[in-house]
Amino acid sequence: MKKKVYIISHSHLDREWYMPYEQHHMRVVELFDELIHSFETDPSFKYFHLDGQTIPLDDYFEVKPENRGKIERFIQEGRLKIGPFYILQDDFLISSESNVRNAIIGMKESKKYGNPVKLGYFPDTFGNMGQTPQMMRKMGLDAAAFGRGVKPTGLNNMVADSYSSQYSEMNWKGPDDSEIFGLLFANWYSNGNEIPTTEKEAREFWDQKLADAEKFASTRHLLMMNGCDHQPLQKDVGSAIALANTLYPEYEFVHSHFEEYLEAVKSELPENLATVTGELTSQETEGWYTLANTASSRVYLKQENVKTQSFLENQAEVIATFASVAGRQYPAEVLEYAWKYLLQNHPHDSICGCSVDEVHREMSIRFAKSSEVAKYVIDESMTALSEKIDTSCFEKGAIPFIVANTSNTAKTGEVEVTLEIDRVLFKEAFPRVAYETLENKATGQFVVVDSENNILPSEVCEVKVEFGYDLPKDAFRVPYMKKVAKVKIYVKELPMMSVHTFALKEVENLPAIDKQSMILPNKQGIETPHLKVEIAPDGSLSVENKKTGKVLSNLLVFEDVGDIGNEYIFKQSEDFTALLSTDFPHEISVERDTNEVAQLKLTHKMNVPISAEELLQTEREKVIDITNRKSKRSEVINAFTLETLITVYKDSTQVHFETKFNNQHKDHRLRVLFPSGVESTTHFAESIYETVERDNHVSSYWKNPSNPQHQHGFVNLHDEKNGLTIGNVGLNEYEVLPDENVIALTLLRSVGEMGDWGYFPTPEAQCLGEMTVEYSLEMHDNETYYESLSRAVALKTPMNVKQTTIHQGSLATNTSFVTQSNPQFLITCVKESLDTKGIVVRGYNLSNKRATHLELNVLGKTAQVVNLLEETMENWTGILQPAEILTTKWS
Repeated sequence: MKKKVYIISHSHLDREWYMPYEQHHMRVVELFDELIHSFETDPSFKYFHLDGQTIPLDDYFEVKPENRGKIERFIQEGRLKIGPFYILQDDFLISSESNVRNAIIGMKESKKYGNPVKLGYFPDTFGNMGQTPQMMRKMGLDAAAFGRGVKPTGLNNMVADSYSSQYSEMNWKGPDDSEIFGLLFANWYSNGNEIPTTEKEAREFWDQKLADAEKFASTRHLLMMNGCDHQPLQKDVGSAIALANTLYPEYEFVHSHFEEYLEAVKSELPENLATVTGELTSQETEGWYTLANTASSRVYLKQENVKTQSFLENQAEVIATFASVAGRQYPAEVLEYAWKYLLQNHPHDSICGCSVDEVHREMSIRFAKSSEVAKYVIDESMTALSEKIDTSCFEKGAIPFIVANTSNTAKTGEVEVTLEIDRVLFKEAFPRVAYETLENKATGQFVVVDSENNILPSEVCEVKVEFGYDLPKDAFRVPYMKKVAKVKIYVKELPMMSVHTFALKEVENLPAIDKQSMILPNKQGIETPHLKVEIAPDGSLSVENKKTGKVLSNLLVFEDVGDIGNEYIFKQSEDFTALLSTDFPHEISVERDTNEVAQLKLTHKMNVPISAEELLQTEREKVIDITNRKSKRSEVINAFTLETLITVYKDSTQVHFETKFNNQHKDHRLRVLFPSGVESTTHFAESIYETVERDNHVSSYWKNPSNPQHQHGFVNLHDEKNGLTIGNVGLNEYEVLPDENVIALTLLRSVGEMGDWGYFPTPEAQCLGEMTVEYSLEMHDNETYYESLSRAVALKTPMNVKQTTIHQGSLATNTSFVTQSNPQFLITCVKESLDTKGIVVRGYNLSNKRATHLELNVLGKTAQVVNLLEETMENWTGILQPAEILTTKWS
């Protein structure tokens, strides 16, 4: 029987990368024009694969809408293959929900024109998430194609020989035991690119390409990908195929598509097909080209991304769902509009921060657009909620306000709120008169009370007059001056997914407070009923967990090293010198000291080289691979000051850190180190719908001196009794240093070039200027392990506040919209269902090994289990399986 060669014409359409978006955009327009011409004039040009995404259609129609009808016809005829995704995302650097929304929107967009390709398509994702098999299954897909994660891919997409599977075809099993067919582009997604149409060149080409493909193929069906990055259409591919059939009669060459190839290859798979498990991140390679260091490239982008994701998935959608219960229409179209702007920043070359500067400037605009839409939804929904919540329990003259905790766990800490206590309209007085009237009016003393008139710990930080305006829904704008009180309120264990009501109340005399300082007498630390935090003489930190008696020392040590790599890969400078904050002076000051909150500011005054030596610029211009670079750091030294605000709450076991610095140094990496005090060979980190377990030690193949890893909300090390969770907001890179199991959290990586296949200067990737990073520490025992993970994830989700009036309402003064009993279940989504007939709650099991009973409730409604596309699967049983992604619909 003949061997069959399936030639799939495609182009890998990075939307933006080594050129700005519009430069690539115009070339996409040219590609579509050529595609239309080939489809209309060449019967041998049968199919084209649109890179597994739909957004190129939008990009083309934006310029040439008159050709929409032709493109739609090609899709409906099955010639132009689109979807199933909206964009080609990076798995690891976008949230779990972003990965799912990319599929939901992509399939919705695909079905506008025809049907999506039934293939999870990850050709150039920088590693593959472990939950891909379960996610594909719950999207109705049974196969995925990918280019990275199993074998190394280096400079300009050159594929190395080392490979950990016998075939390019394999079974891929997830942590929950879901299994799909996996297809590796073992010779990359360009193995059939630019096929010659002359006999001599064709023989040379096919002799090599067929041998390469047969080296890894498990069946007689061979895949040839006719395209590459931004590859122009090969218009004579029909002639090339005809010539190949003449030259190689023992083969059958066809112009094809993935559905045809997959059906054929899956029908003849051998019994000895290998199975790969979990995440695929090239850990069994030399370690230089995992591209994991993109997690720390342009940290400011990662922070903007997490902030925007939180606005959408953790706040706007949740509060809009709450408001829909109160009668407000859920703004599905508005939220999808915001999601599309966010997802347009999620292709791998975009969110990974490995493009030219112009690309990332435009990304910041998209983040801002998405965030502004989300903030609008939050404000409108909070207003609708506040109008329906019963506030009649408060005394006349009180100023009620609602506080929404939309995070996955109860919150303890401070809420900052600005409350209007008086106003003068511009129609009543000129602005200056209005301002002076309010300024001269005496202001009383205030306390904050809950719905039962209990006084809460609070602090009125400022009372001032400022300009304001209202935008009525049925009238012209209303400007005014207002007097506001800026208040900090301390809340304890405010329930998850709830709205609680409080009020600012004027009193004649403030209640007497028995002051109990949590600042140690020597001003060198903080002590609460749960923790003792002390700053050592060398400026490091020690923390004692009073429940367990465990003490960790040498925490919060800053490490600065030279970086002569690029946006993709960290390479330490050849001097191999690490500068530690413990070798430099430090200062301590008390910032706050109340009965509930203590804050110290710890200032480290380091001196570090201003950049790499001049040799690095020569190495960049010669495009010397970073593994062969020899540059050292400059001998010119300059001050580098780090100011860290350490915050501890009386009723919390978390320590919060906020570090600020003005980076005026180039070519370096800054990390903060936390020795875990744990003896363990593995550690855990938040990945995509998974608490992934990773080895602390590298494989025998590994040659890279460092082993960077991805994370979202936390990294954790624990043994049978104790553990340490380090949380973060938008700091996606860490490393576990195995000698003492030190968690090294990357705060900044400054580099001057893009990297990969040429020299692309990126001065803005040096990240010069002011920067603030946020992270946390929590020691735990076995009983509080899952809670510590949830609290770390909740760092990114602030509480939202809305002032209201005293009135009766249909919603209780304090309302929990979603409740659940088990800290092992982490909620990632609360929103209206796609069919508008229910509320969707999604989350996952924080354990890959342990099933558990889960009591989940949404306002007493009835639940059904649905898949990720919200198609009904089964009734809810109350059992959460290991590593399960659970989506429920309540109606």
